Amino acid sequence: MYSLKCIKCGKEYDKRSVIYNCDCGGLLEVKIDFSSIDIDKDDYENIPLSVWKYKEFLPVEREPISIKEGGTPLYDCKRFSKLIGLKEPFYVKHEGLNPTGSFKDRGMTVGVTKAIELGMKIVACASTGNTSASLSVYGAKAGIPVVVLLPGGKVALGKVAQALIHGAKVIEIKGNFDDALEIVMKLCNEEGIYLLNSVNPYRLEGQKTIGYEIADELNWTAPDRIILPVGNAGNISAIYKGFKELKSIGWIDRIPKMTGIQAEGSAPIVKAFKDHKEDIMPEKNPETIATAIRIGNPINAIKALQAIYESKGLAEMVTDEEIVEAQKELAKLEGIGIEPASASSIAGLKKLLKNGLIDKDERVVCITTGNLLKDPEEVVNVCNKPIVVETKLDKVKKVLNLIKQYNVTQILQIY
Repeated sequence: MYSLKCIKCGKEYDKRSVIYNCDCGGLLEVKIDFSSIDIDKDDYENIPLSVWKYKEFLPVEREPISIKEGGTPLYDCKRFSKLIGLKEPFYVKHEGLNPTGSFKDRGMTVGVTKAIELGMKIVACASTGNTSASLSVYGAKAGIPVVVLLPGGKVALGKVAQALIHGAKVIEIKGNFDDALEIVMKLCNEEGIYLLNSVNPYRLEGQKTIGYEIADELNWTAPDRIILPVGNAGNISAIYKGFKELKSIGWIDRIPKMTGIQAEGSAPIVKAFKDHKEDIMPEKNPETIATAIRIGNPINAIKALQAIYESKGLAEMVTDEEIVEAQKELAKLEGIGIEPASASSIAGLKKLLKNGLIDKDERVVCITTGNLLKDPEEVVNVCNKPIVVETKLDKVKKVLNLIKQYNVTQILQIY
């Protein structure tokens, strides 16, 4: 049994209501009656990890639209731990290994399934890239038309390509993501299209399974802290909700400190947190190399701040330079390739640890939200260029000898 409930005034709506905000303007969340669920965590012992492993906890009543999302690895990053001085295990939950390369697949498998269950005929979203890529794939799988609005010239090419090849109708606007979201919300309300941005509470139900999986992979214990990138702010609130649900049924005994990281040029939630506010002042012109979190007016800001405050967590901002450095270090030390927005969580961990805001004895999990190949242009721009030589063995050997003596930057100066 479940319903939709306003987090502001407490008003409840029927589960079949196609609604994204309460009449009072407040955000909605799915309330599940766990007393009606007769399950034990021992029943999950031999079931492989996936979003739908936890189907009893998800508000869906039909066969899911699925392409085997979830079940992403939780890496124990020993070399990186040593680099930054963490004493306890440091883990990376790499959501970039979902089918379309980002965590959005968790939300879309539930969201698109719900759209079909409710009898909707078209689905739509605004996107900085990953949402549109994921919705396009799940729409294709479900056989339902997809419309996506993108901020023109602001979306990484790999993400645009995913939306196009899977048949979405892509509309670029001459504005930023916040402008696109405002338009698509009005469009969906006026045209009867199902909106699948993170203001849709059913989409966040899929994303809460990140929390379920982390606890499951750690033998039903919770880490001390979860650190993750924050863009439109749905993920931090969804993961927090997942941990709260597990604690409410006695499967874990505590909730991690939820810690959100934003880019310096796009950090309204961090600024609100540091000013001890419960809502944000939107940023009109957000800018950062981390295109996936280049959002000035996150729709779920209130939920995100609640998650941070209630869990006694933190919010911090990092520079583009810190993001790129963390992206490179994680790749070179642990073999984990991530897009810039994902690296903000790693950069945030480093900064908070350096500033003494995180204890070296904490057990930390960083969420990396998107795959390196989502934004290959950025990688090419921030890394050393290939060394070009003539097609002769002796020329290659000459470079090899130089590699043994110098670093790559010095060699590039020679060639």
